[in-house]
Amino acid sequence: MTAYASAPDTIFCVDDLVGRMGGDARAVAKAVRRVRDCIGNGVEPLNLAGEAVQQARFMEARHILHNLRHDVSELGASRFVAACLALELALTEGRVIEIPLLFTAAEAELRLVMDHAGTWLDQHAGRAAERG
Repeated sequence: MTAYASAPDTIFCVDDLVGRMGGDARAVAKAVRRVRDCIGNGVEPLNLAGEAVQQARFMEARHILHNLRHDVSELGASRFVAACLALELALTEGRVIEIPLLFTAAEAELRLVMDHAGTWLDQHAGRAAERG
């Protein structure tokens, strides 16, 4: 995990994403859709990767984690990306003793991303009104 210790300490920030899309109200609306899509599955992809690990399907677990990391990275979630990379590396190198702790760290970071993304959605899209 130390290989990624120098990663920026960002939980969630879609400023760059909004800027790349034009930085206007339309860009925010597009970002809202992407954030919703990204967090819509919650921690289920991480659970699927965990099941794959339990069944010794390490390549499948790495594939799931890679896709999840790619999707979440768009949300400026460098802390989750670092935690996920550390987990992927442990799976690749067969460091099975570290995997449970790394899964726990990745899940905690993903939950933080989801919480921050939810707050952002509340501020930019009235998510609370849609839940009611």
